[in-house]
Amino acid sequence: MSLRFASEVVEVVLLPERGARLHRLTAFGHDLLRTPESMAAYDHEPFFWGGFVMAPWCNRIEAQPARVAGRTLDLTSNFADGTAIHGQVHALPWEVTPDGVMRVRAGGDGWPWRYEATIRVTVEGPLLRMEHTLRNLEDEPMPAGIGIHPWFRQPLEVTIPADRVFASNHSSRPDPQPVSGSLDLRQLQPMPADLDATWVRRGHDPVELRWPDVGVIASLQAGPDARFLCAASPSTVGYVAIEPQTHAPNGLRRLLNGEPGGLALLDPAASLSLDVEMTFSPFE
Repeated sequence: MSLRFASEVVEVVLLPERGARLHRLTAFGHDLLRTPESMAAYDHEPFFWGGFVMAPWCNRIEAQPARVAGRTLDLTSNFADGTAIHGQVHALPWEVTPDGVMRVRAGGDGWPWRYEATIRVTVEGPLLRMEHTLRNLEDEPMPAGIGIHPWFRQPLEVTIPADRVFASNHSSRPDPQPVSGSLDLRQLQPMPADLDATWVRRGHDPVELRWPDVGVIASLQAGPDARFLCAASPSTVGYVAIEPQTHAPNGLRRLLNGEPGGLALLDPAASLSLDVEMTFSPFE
């Protein structure tokens, strides 16, 4: 089963039964995502195709027991570096409600809190809007994070209007550093290879994405809860991930140590939101 949303400018295809994955994104007839030829690719390499929701956490968590908010969190590694990465919902089937919202309920396992994640997608003219929520279903506080992880095609030029950055998503320092060198992307430029970092967003300034070979440009804006923007450009993959998210890398460690940018601690029945808008336009 797939869901298609389209206008005369933008078309998106999502796969509810495969983690509500963003399978295809086109603008002015040009494919902009890393879309596989076979659906089996999502099973073999789930973190390197299309675009997927990260919840109830983003980035890496140590795959070992930890006491958090009065409960024991004990996750199984799902990545080659031995960590638990990018949450749970990307690997679960989502249901589609009568009003077109995709929804999944999970938790109560190695992640001992039950939660609900939802997505509402809207396409109008040149605008793609994706509204994500993560809601705590427990009667006690729950650590929480949410993000989206699309892989965009190359060649890609970017502008990331940020003055501070966590230079490594693998083992980040407690505090961000000023941008410099290849991590200073405040002016439009080709995406440098082999970055894996997270920038601290500066207010509501949008990220600019430009595909020079097909003449398409996109302005990416995320809501106020998305205070961080991760970007990864592994040369082994040949595509670029641009990931709005609600917390900095190593978010559990940050929460436990009182470092800035940690996972949020959601009250019972409270929600965390991630609204992402992409507006596309042509250029010569």
